[in-house]
Amino acid sequence: MFNFLKGVVGGSGGGQKDLPYNIGDPYPSAWSSWSHFRGTSKDDGSPVSIFSLSGSNPQDGRLAAGRNGVKRLRTVRHPNILSFLYSTEVETVDGSGTKVTIYIVTEPAMPLYEKIKELSLEGTQRDEYYAWGLHQIAKAVSFLNNDCKLVHGNVCLESVVVTQTLDWKLHAFDVLSEYDGTSGTATGPMLPYEWLVGSQYKSVELAKSNWVAIRKSPPWAIDSWGLGCLIYEIFSGMKLGKTEELRNTASIPKSLLPDYQRLLSSTPSRRLNASKLIENSEYFQNKLVDTIHFMEILSLKDSVEKDTFFRKLPNLTEQLPRQIVLKKLFPLLTSALEYGSATAPALTALLKIGSWLSAEEYTLKVLPTIIKLFASNDRAIRVALLQHIDQYGESLSAQAVDEQVYPHVATGFVDTSSILRELTLKSMLIMAPKLSQRNLSGSLLKYLSKLQVDEEPAIRTNTTILLGNIASYLNDGTRKRVLINAFTVRALRDTFSPARGAGVMALCATSSYYDTTEIATRILPNIVVLTIDPDSDVRSKVFQAVDQFMQILKQSNEKSNAGDTAHAGSLGLSSMPGNAGLLEWAMSSLTLKGKPLDQAPIAASNSVRPVTTTTAASSGLIETPSMAAVRVSSSSDFADAPAPPSPTLTDGWGEIENGVHEEQYSDKDGWDDIKPLEEPKPSSALANIQAAQKRPVSQPKPQATSLRSKSTVKAVATKDEDDDLWGSIAVPTPKIASKSLKVKTSGAVEDDDPWAAIAAPPPTTKAKPLSAGRGRGTKAAAPKLGAQRINRTSSSGMQ
Repeated sequence: MFNFLKGVVGGSGGGQKDLPYNIGDPYPSAWSSWSHFRGTSKDDGSPVSIFSLSGSNPQDGRLAAGRNGVKRLRTVRHPNILSFLYSTEVETVDGSGTKVTIYIVTEPAMPLYEKIKELSLEGTQRDEYYAWGLHQIAKAVSFLNNDCKLVHGNVCLESVVVTQTLDWKLHAFDVLSEYDGTSGTATGPMLPYEWLVGSQYKSVELAKSNWVAIRKSPPWAIDSWGLGCLIYEIFSGMKLGKTEELRNTASIPKSLLPDYQRLLSSTPSRRLNASKLIENSEYFQNKLVDTIHFMEILSLKDSVEKDTFFRKLPNLTEQLPRQIVLKKLFPLLTSALEYGSATAPALTALLKIGSWLSAEEYTLKVLPTIIKLFASNDRAIRVALLQHIDQYGESLSAQAVDEQVYPHVATGFVDTSSILRELTLKSMLIMAPKLSQRNLSGSLLKYLSKLQVDEEPAIRTNTTILLGNIASYLNDGTRKRVLINAFTVRALRDTFSPARGAGVMALCATSSYYDTTEIATRILPNIVVLTIDPDSDVRSKVFQAVDQFMQILKQSNEKSNAGDTAHAGSLGLSSMPGNAGLLEWAMSSLTLKGKPLDQAPIAASNSVRPVTTTTAASSGLIETPSMAAVRVSSSSDFADAPAPPSPTLTDGWGEIENGVHEEQYSDKDGWDDIKPLEEPKPSSALANIQAAQKRPVSQPKPQATSLRSKSTVKAVATKDEDDDLWGSIAVPTPKIASKSLKVKTSGAVEDDDPWAAIAAPPPTTKAKPLSAGRGRGTKAAAPKLGAQRINRTSSSGMQ
């Protein structure tokens, strides 16, 4: 920097090479003697505009006017005035003498004339864009004239440039000077550099250098005339050649013509103020001007106005010039969303406009805004993001989803709003392929386990569908532990019939992940029960599933018989028909809310009762426990049978974070909370026998005399041996405690014992004369115990 200043002061500076900016290609036109170049910053490569003015004489008037322009542009700041960044003055020595160059660096801009040719707008869209541009320049002129009491002096086509956001901005401040009309002592020219202005742009009083009349005129008189010249050049499509051409109004829009004529009034005091032009002109009242103006003052609007505006914006953007929407409206929209001044409906407009961008621009301009919005606490914004995730989800990188998006989305799984929970669930169909195994198995599955017992039946159904679709992204151990338990233990036992149907479909869709053992022992026994489901749709799906899994088992058997044991245990999903449409099924099912919710409380009107099974007593067959568990009574009406227990009774798929259980196929793997089917009920005769086996011997009241016989000792020993089996169903013992070990005779005790019909004869070696034996057909006689027990005939009818 010291060398640069030394070169400037000493007159031997290096010129362009000392600028902190790179000078690029020039534009074809610029104001007055200035040259306009494209440029970039040497620090970060950001684009800029570079204006240069050169002169061989340091005392050249053009250089003096240029220095005035630099000073004014640096000090005057307004949204519609070109933004100043940097300036310098460099002296270079060449063979012919000293050359002085002034450099001004501004925000990137393009001459208005060149931009109009580039856009090539026509019809209504052209008029709307011109109206917006003139509106901006009029505000800049009004600011200078009314607020700053300054006179620009040369408002014309060349003094206007267009930024990258298609905003029109005023520059070329070389002639700009203070308005001194209020000073009665002022003499001489009010505009020292008015000679730089072309004669075709000068008003009558300025052309005559009538400074007295100019000072008596309002501050806006000269610049209002310039606005009229600018309007003519814009709509005629050519630069003004001479003042008389301003009389040709054929190209001026009719709604603007009255104001145009007032701007060019021959009487300076009657010329229209730029501020009045903005407020009263009918020409500026169009959709584009209103839309951009609303966006610029968005923070001043209330929530109702914002919501109404953004709901109309998507349709409105179709009617506005595409380039204006992309370069002007779109940046305003993204900024409003990021800083919280926009409401949720604005996201719809953002995504619609973003769809017009190229893939590279979409990644750079749309996705960063969306990622930021996921951190918003506004529930409406979060709902809108999830509703439209199909439009941008595929464009998100896996790293962004896993690290930045998913942690915020996951909070929706436990939100109190059922709508948000369901939308969060559906969004996982797009996000799951981009999640790491840490988030997929360690976090997502835990949330899905809770959602499968959600109070909303549609959420339970969609959870099952989602599990079927993301199964391919789970590792083998997680699939072994989760899928069957989730689909059979929960989904197939849900009270909501679409949830049961979804469980059946999910099992079919993931059939390639189950071996034959799992199909035969864990899947088929659970889905066969649903062949008599009350819902016909569930039944039809179940029959298809049974056919599919039976086909898998048949193919496995055929391969085993053929000696191909390598692939006999499991068959691929592609080998089974009907699974090619898995993705289509998932998409259609995720948007389906399920059947009407009046089907949900199936178990509400019917109390849950165990499923009854047939007995072998009546048929003479002896069933194993496994047979009894799967045979459903054909005599009972399934319509009266209870619905499967609610999934809210279950407690998960097992410890997700502990890996695969050591016994993957044990009954405790995810089934601990499921009540097994009851054993078959015995016949009435057999039930009486079993009850007799478990009935304790009643102890008699204390007797005056007690005979300790061998038969009494035998009765006591028999009670002690079988006490453990009877304890659970024993009749209560007498309340009067007996201190004697004497018991009543066996004949009296077992008077109504159903075992009497099939009991063995009593011992004949040491029979007691006072105690009758328990032989077949003997009649119990116990006169001493008649007051304690009632004599009843045997259930077999034998005396």
